[in-house]
Amino acid sequence: MMSSLEKNIVIGPNKRVTLHFSVVLLDGTVMDSTKAKGPATFVVGDGSLLEGFEKSIFGLKVGDRRSVVLDAEQAFGPYNDDNLQRMHRSKFSEDMALEPGVMISFADKSKAELPGVIKSVEEEHVVIDFNHPLAGRDMTFEVEIINVVDADSQAVQLMS
Repeated sequence: MMSSLEKNIVIGPNKRVTLHFSVVLLDGTVMDSTKAKGPATFVVGDGSLLEGFEKSIFGLKVGDRRSVVLDAEQAFGPYNDDNLQRMHRSKFSEDMALEPGVMISFADKSKAELPGVIKSVEEEHVVIDFNHPLAGRDMTFEVEIINVVDADSQAVQLMS
């Protein structure tokens, strides 16, 4: 059983939060949701949630539900034409399917994985889009807060 003090802990820095969430486009398309796979747990500021999503739940506590519309800037950022790259076809293996919509994994300078989506295929070049697939899209972030504890707490208590 959770004490009344624990029920009143609000989300903010140095808190571990367990929640259900859905990311929904304004046309109603659900892009991600924890409903089927179980709640997610993260520590505020650990990079698991984008800053805009994180800030939208500050001040909430166990049992709270919120649905907030985030503009593209607060969510996955604006679409940036500078993230389109033209690459010569010779950079791709001959047996690779080069068709619009195909996602390809590249490595950046530090060898980190960088996904790109083929935007178009020209006679000698392939145009790759390195924007996040949801860049430039406004969306609704729906949350239900299951648990909030201090990040260094060992307690794992769920709402009954």
